[in-house]
Amino acid sequence: MALVVVGGVAAGLSAAARARRLDARLPIVVLEKGPVVSYGACGLPYLIEGRVREAADLIVHTPEYFRQERNIEVRTGARVAAVSHPRREVELESGERIRYDRLILATGARCDTSAIAGADQPHVFALHTLEDAERLRAFLRDRRPRRAVVIGAGYIGVEVADALSRNGLRVTILERGADVLLRDDGPFSDAVRRTLETHGVELRCGVDVESIEPDRVAGAPCDLVVVAAGFKPNVDLATSAGVAIGRTGAIAADDHMETNVHGIFTAGDCAETMHLVSGRPAWIPLGTTANKTGRVAGANAAGGRERFAGVVGTSIVGIFGTAFATTGLSVAQARAEGISPVSARIDSLSRPRYYDGVNTTVELVADGATGRLIGGSVIGEDGAAGRINVIAAALHARMKVEDFAAVDLAYSPPFSTVWDPVLIAAQQLSKQL
Repeated sequence: MALVVVGGVAAGLSAAARARRLDARLPIVVLEKGPVVSYGACGLPYLIEGRVREAADLIVHTPEYFRQERNIEVRTGARVAAVSHPRREVELESGERIRYDRLILATGARCDTSAIAGADQPHVFALHTLEDAERLRAFLRDRRPRRAVVIGAGYIGVEVADALSRNGLRVTILERGADVLLRDDGPFSDAVRRTLETHGVELRCGVDVESIEPDRVAGAPCDLVVVAAGFKPNVDLATSAGVAIGRTGAIAADDHMETNVHGIFTAGDCAETMHLVSGRPAWIPLGTTANKTGRVAGANAAGGRERFAGVVGTSIVGIFGTAFATTGLSVAQARAEGISPVSARIDSLSRPRYYDGVNTTVELVADGATGRLIGGSVIGEDGAAGRINVIAAALHARMKVEDFAAVDLAYSPPFSTVWDPVLIAAQQLSKQL
């Protein structure tokens, strides 16, 4: 039996490595269209900022490593043109055909700028690959732009805005929707706006960018544009192979990460997963999910029987030193799913005042009918990651608010208050319920 994986980086290489661990003799080929197969994509904004000094610092493994240490053939610059599942083969753009018994599609996502006129100008960039980051860095170094427009206020958009601002540029973010960071939550978005504006970054929501002019976008003057919007799952190969696309526009798969076509699996940013709170398929392209789904797809493609239950949508982003973290559903998202939510939002110190505690905002959301915790957010400069992870664990455990309010959390003045902010929020939510 032969296994072919289309796509490298997090999902594809996690799949290949897991398959190798389960079957030491299985022939495995990974086909990556780009020149680099394994790198820390989430570090790209920090390469632009300068915190990461060289692009090579983000490269995790080379094809030679996988050949020598894992006995996995990794081929870069190998762009797959078509999949013929009846013949069990993939065809490269070069015309070469490679046979497989099992196939994993880890084709990721792409930044679709086709709807924006002028997106092909030399001062317009995306930030999706290592090559994108290197071109943008060269432009900053050689052209020394002074004003930038970032299109999109998702995770990448705000991180890029932060990075460009730290490089001395005046930055304007243009967001099509009313809210930011993919969170339908007005107060949360307002907090993001205040943090950006405090550091000189303008955020304009409700702006639908249709074209990019040489020196401005939607009236905002600029000599540099970064498009951080329009991300879509890469599903062209999947559809050509008869693989079903889900309601989110990503590849549909069961909890074994197998598609409707027997023998074809999927993982990463091209695949949808189950949202454990809403109970519906969701497309949440994050590195954590890519690694986990890759492991499951690789195990099952190698003959195992593992499952990926789903996600609760946990994320965190740093904006000028303040963490904005979310998990589960916001109040508005819960209503859209037909849930009657109850929420509580509190402000508390991260640590005692005598130990330099700073303000931390916590919101918890519950299902008003059942008392089950269904979402939360944390904003603060201290301990936000640990707090959102505690809430995410509670969502996975399907905990009720009354049980969550009694969780035994650690306390010591250097780390927390005696009543941690998440417990204070839980107590307030219990009263609301």
